[in-house]
Amino acid sequence: MSSNSSESRPADPKDSRAKSESKSESKTDSKSDSKIVELDDGNFEQQVLRSPVPVLVDFTAAWCAPCRSIAPYVEAIAAAYVGRARVGKYDVDDNQTWVAKLDIRSMPTLLMFKDGKVLGQVVGATPRAKIEAMVTSALEHRTG
Repeated sequence: MSSNSSESRPADPKDSRAKSESKSESKTDSKSDSKIVELDDGNFEQQVLRSPVPVLVDFTAAWCAPCRSIAPYVEAIAAAYVGRARVGKYDVDDNQTWVAKLDIRSMPTLLMFKDGKVLGQVVGATPRAKIEAMVTSALEHRTG
């Protein structure tokens, strides 16, 4: 019997290593590394309308295939403009207040805000260059 218990012991460390590897993989995939701010009804005004920097808001939904297709562009723009602009995602299924106030009717809708005002809008899946041009334009736009 002792040989049976020793035979089963070597498998246990492998199992625990596999569990640790999958835990570390999920940490790498976590949104904590993302430069995108998760927006909702409670933080929208502070994070977007009162932001000291321009804000690109991606109005999105989990079921929306075009939203998923532009997600890598939005993520890349968030990383490229850290400190100069903010990028946020607003889930339209979980939050309705700003969808109604801003009359958002299609997903994805990307709105560019500066000083609490909408400076640009893109509706539908679009090339990264068009989204980035909207961000650049907001950075160059002077209000006053």
